[in-house]
Amino acid sequence: MNIFKSLQAADRRWTSKLCIAEKPGVLRTTFSFLAHSGDSWFWGIGLACIWQWGHPDWKQWALILFVAIFVTATLVMTLKYAIRRQRPSGDWGNFYRKTDPNSFPSGHAARAGVLLGMILWLGPDWIQVTMIIYSPLMALARISMGLHYISDVLAGFGLGLMLSIGAAMWLTNTGLVTHILSG
Repeated sequence: MNIFKSLQAADRRWTSKLCIAEKPGVLRTTFSFLAHSGDSWFWGIGLACIWQWGHPDWKQWALILFVAIFVTATLVMTLKYAIRRQRPSGDWGNFYRKTDPNSFPSGHAARAGVLLGMILWLGPDWIQVTMIIYSPLMALARISMGLHYISDVLAGFGLGLMLSIGAAMWLTNTGLVTHILSG
């Protein structure tokens, strides 16, 4: 057995051990909420509300996060349809399974990674602390609810963090965020 096949087998084995989608209880309810909370529409509505009713500094912040989410989603969907890895089998999350049958890399985990990175760079302390706790839990919830393999989530989260670093470097070099960082 080559190393790639043994890694895939370990990925499947550990993913199935973390899956709680079919086990009723408080943990399943919590992880179900967390798994849905990473949906792009949820973040889009939140950022649109900040844009509509927020302070001008917050509007710039919301726009930057929205663009980061959009770029991340575009890259993730391109990778998913190029790689075409099927999601783990299961019944939970039929909406995700029907609209996006591909799992690698996890778009929710990529979104969690890019948001964490961008908010650690641009966000106020209270949001930074919240995201340090929330982002990994939301990404883990995608595994726990049976929608992704561990490798999908690790790749997605890493991709999101790398994109946030690239965005931070680009935005800093172009001077587009000096007002946010100085305010």
